Amino acid sequence: MELHGVWFVLIAFLWTGYFFLEGFDFGVGILTKVLARNRPERRVLINTIGPVWDGNEVWLLTAAGSTFAAFPEWYATLFSGFYLPLLIILVSLIVRGVAFEYRVKRPEENWQRNWEHAIFWTSLIAAFLWGVVFGNIVRGVKLDQNFDYVGTFWDLLNPYALLGGLVTLTLFTFHGAVFTALKTVGDIRVRARKLATGVGLLTAVLALVFLLWTQVEGGDGKSLVALVVAVAALVAALVANQVGREGWSFALSGVTIVAAVAMLFLTLFPNVMPSSLNEEWSLTVTNASSSPYTLKIMTWCAAIAAPIVMLYQGWTYWVFRKRIGTQHIAAEATH
Repeated sequence: MELHGVWFVLIAFLWTGYFFLEGFDFGVGILTKVLARNRPERRVLINTIGPVWDGNEVWLLTAAGSTFAAFPEWYATLFSGFYLPLLIILVSLIVRGVAFEYRVKRPEENWQRNWEHAIFWTSLIAAFLWGVVFGNIVRGVKLDQNFDYVGTFWDLLNPYALLGGLVTLTLFTFHGAVFTALKTVGDIRVRARKLATGVGLLTAVLALVFLLWTQVEGGDGKSLVALVVAVAALVAALVANQVGREGWSFALSGVTIVAAVAMLFLTLFPNVMPSSLNEEWSLTVTNASSSPYTLKIMTWCAAIAAPIVMLYQGWTYWVFRKRIGTQHIAAEATH
């Protein structure tokens, strides 16, 4: 495989890792209003992702940075043509991060409640818009012969992409619910499992329609295998959740995300951004890539740095692996 093909796989891996990890903390952010009944329970939910959410976002920075370095034409077209939705996602992530840090800086109820609203809405918006963005990347957009996006913002809100947004929203919420059940004790754990069942069933319906649509439009044998794995893993995650095997349920919901993202990238390859106006105007791994020398240097850097970062992040999850409940929340944080 040529280096531009290797970097397409590596970027797919980075986006997959981002959605696996950030997916459950988006879900937990949504659950602060859906599952939690009071401020102590919201604090429990926030504390389950408190030590790891910022590390999860490193995967986004790495994925975007790698896209810029390995496929500058793809990066330029994507971030200019999708400027508004990506800007909304960026603002949501910034506000969300500030909300996590500033929520407990003051004890006033209005102060904490407003930051809790921010956590909920920014998690929901980002979870939905990522599906819209990737739905459009796979479906294809209006690119001209200069690889410039010539459509409008409203062209991005097509039925396929909107369905993709609903899939990521519900799938991340399900992923967050099973993570919550895995990381908590007491009544909130029981309610998280019950909520995961309902959300998971809705996710299964939406995901099946979306993935079948993707397969019919541009899939092949490899993407069909990924589709089957995604659906089977989601069903198995629902069963594991139902019988109280939270660890298995979380792992299987993660497999669902991995397989679904893999299917999208398998459907996309060798394109990185298809043109819906003329197939010859599509951006591919060949015409969008950097020079072979640049890719070679990047490969050496990634081979050295990536394992270190992954080991450190794995260690963080191990350190903060214990379950928590309302009884572990300090009195001053429960106001």
